[in-house]
Amino acid sequence: MSGTKMRNIGPKSAAWLRQVGLRTHEDVAAIGTVEAFMRVKRAGFKPTLNLLYAIEGALLDCHWQEIPDERRQELILAAEAATALLPAPRNKPAAGPVRTTVHNEERRDDSGGGFGGVREEPHGEDFNRDDDGREGGVDEDRHEDRDGNEGNDGRD
Repeated sequence: MSGTKMRNIGPKSAAWLRQVGLRTHEDVAAIGTVEAFMRVKRAGFKPTLNLLYAIEGALLDCHWQEIPDERRQELILAAEAATALLPAPRNKPAAGPVRTTVHNEERRDDSGGGFGGVREEPHGEDFNRDDDGREGGVDEDRHEDRDGNEGNDGRD
């Protein structure tokens, strides 16, 4: 928490509370123990009941272990009811590892036919047909005729 340190709230818990917009004792007091706990939980962190007790103790200005068992049970029931309303988890960590993808551009080949000499083949049943519908056709990169003989097809 910024400025003054709240009782029972350690550095990690204080960081969680700051990240959900709760920076002062007054911020936490305005929304209450259970809502402060649920904001941390909804943010994707994994708080334990100790945080719930620590927040309550901070608001009551007592050690978290001094909170009566009856009040602890009330807090647990309220937190469980609020947790039941949360959407199902998507099985992703709150802050997963960062993955970097590097795209390397390949050099153009001498034929000028695109990057790395790779050309796209059309998909479908007619990919190997000429304009007149006959099988075979002319390979535009190598200028082969229908029989596979290299030569000039008049397109140069």
